[in-house]
Amino acid sequence: MLSPLRRKPQGERPYDLVIVGGGVAGLYAALAAAAREASVLLLSKGPLRSSNSYAAQGGIAAAVGAGDDPALHAEDTFAAGRGLCRPSAVRLLTGDAPARIADLASLGVAFDAGLAREGGHSHRRVVHAGGAQTGSCIADALALAVAAEPRIDVAEGEAALGLRLAGGRCAGVATAEREVGARATLLATGGYAALWERTTNPRGAVGDGLLLAYGAGAALADLELMQFHPTALASNGFLLSEALRGDGALLLDDRGERFTDELAPRDVVARAIAARDGADLDLRPVELDRYPSLVATLERAGYDPADEPIPVAPAAHYSIGGIVTDLDGRSTLPGLYAAGECACTGVHGANRLASNSLLECAVFGRRAGLAALGEPALPAGEAETVVTDTAPPEDELRRALWREAGLIRSADGLERLLDAPHPLARLIARSALERRESRGVHFREDYPCEGGEALHVVLRPGEEPAAERWS
Repeated sequence: MLSPLRRKPQGERPYDLVIVGGGVAGLYAALAAAAREASVLLLSKGPLRSSNSYAAQGGIAAAVGAGDDPALHAEDTFAAGRGLCRPSAVRLLTGDAPARIADLASLGVAFDAGLAREGGHSHRRVVHAGGAQTGSCIADALALAVAAEPRIDVAEGEAALGLRLAGGRCAGVATAEREVGARATLLATGGYAALWERTTNPRGAVGDGLLLAYGAGAALADLELMQFHPTALASNGFLLSEALRGDGALLLDDRGERFTDELAPRDVVARAIAARDGADLDLRPVELDRYPSLVATLERAGYDPADEPIPVAPAAHYSIGGIVTDLDGRSTLPGLYAAGECACTGVHGANRLASNSLLECAVFGRRAGLAALGEPALPAGEAETVVTDTAPPEDELRRALWREAGLIRSADGLERLLDAPHPLARLIARSALERRESRGVHFREDYPCEGGEALHVVLRPGEEPAAERWS
């Protein structure tokens, strides 16, 4: 797919921007920066096609249909977020969405005809490409554009092991192969849903970027807010896109009867299914030829979706929490930026609205890539590398997170996680204990109701958790 990778040897001049992560957010940021004549290095710990963006079946939400408006898109985002959405971030996301769809089309993304409706949306505003292959279609188009851009160097199979610090700011990254200086560093490493035993994510999605940022002194927020997708294949966690329910798929209990509104927000649907220890997704009302790759995957797994309902159960899917940033991707550590699923702008509140995730990557990835170019030159003197332990978690840790910090939580279970062997699991438990309420994706049986003011739980290295209101 890509042209041969371009790499600069250690010892050449620093880059204007180094990006860690090769999904949609990182690729979009690289293109935005290069368009302003910046030199960019993009690091990906695996092949670009292994990023979580490629697995995104759902579409990208934008108010581009007749009778729709970004203000209506914003209203639906606020409603799903249960009072915790950052208003300025939501208005920016929804207002910028139509322009980002136009950008992607100009880069060669062949969007499907018509718009879909997914859970929590009041209008048909979800744009798809290749049926349930929207993520891979978008990421492929961006990757081809990156490969053709001479200002961008790409290094696949090169993981960041730590951040470089100099003069109180981030000054680049360190890998096993080299140390890279840069005026600005952007983390676009994805989320941490694969810390849970049942997940729709690739096993490498364990929050490496969050640990790199926190280890270097940056703040994290809302780590307890993990979104569980309602309809993953019960046998292996394969995602059955929300677009299927938008096109008429039904959720049935063990008596073959509907038991919930299939298009309610995801946290509502996921808990309804979990209360029944699973459910069946009836795809027979759906025009299945619109989803050839999904149908083929089900058939390889031994199911005939045209003839029988498919057993489904919730699985950890999307990380709402992450590295605290402003609306231009700036973290609390000067020189360090974050965008996409590893960042926390507050745009999703306490429950992400369907198909706002790829949109988040495009909108905030672009903004971060541009804002990073305003950073000053690297300070004189030697930089210090802060190496972070990003060893993958053991299976027992994944089981413990599913058991103690799954869809239903309590203080007893969360306190047991405070001694977990993985640092991010301990931080998740601290955040969940601090949120003494049930809000959106976070449900505590010992605090089953929403509390008073909706506040973000912020963790700063060496400090106690803080509750903050973001505007």
